[in-house]
Amino acid sequence: MKKIKLNYLGRNKNLFNDPDKCLLDPIPNKNYKKDYIVRLTINEFTSLCPVTGQPDFAKFIIDYLPNKSLVESKSFKFFIHSFRNHQCFHENCTIFIAEKLLKSIKPKWIRISGYWFPRGGIPIDIFYENKKPPKNLYIPDTGIKPYKGR
Repeated sequence: MKKIKLNYLGRNKNLFNDPDKCLLDPIPNKNYKKDYIVRLTINEFTSLCPVTGQPDFAKFIIDYLPNKSLVESKSFKFFIHSFRNHQCFHENCTIFIAEKLLKSIKPKWIRISGYWFPRGGIPIDIFYENKKPPKNLYIPDTGIKPYKGR
């Protein structure tokens, strides 16, 4: 069996403050001949506004149809945490996460739904997918209801 080189799992690593410096470790998908959806949910995402430096908060739901690799979860957690002190607009953060996953694990399909908490009374939701959703495959709804205020 081929040994996998992992950058985070099983190692003591310091957290990064720059998502560009984080690596997403791909791990082999033993079920790559089968079509199924993987869902990653980030309930407490934070980054900083590049203009004001104030914190922005979001919830992300990422669905992907894996190919030959899956994303290793500890590397993914370190990557997501690296945004905590990183200045980035909502749209840029959302697309950057999708593109980093596309580059590192090369899924057949990916969809990211970014639900940003209101700032100035306006919620900003960002949606991205790299191509049309796969047919004949169950892709659950995100379960997020549109923001209606209080």
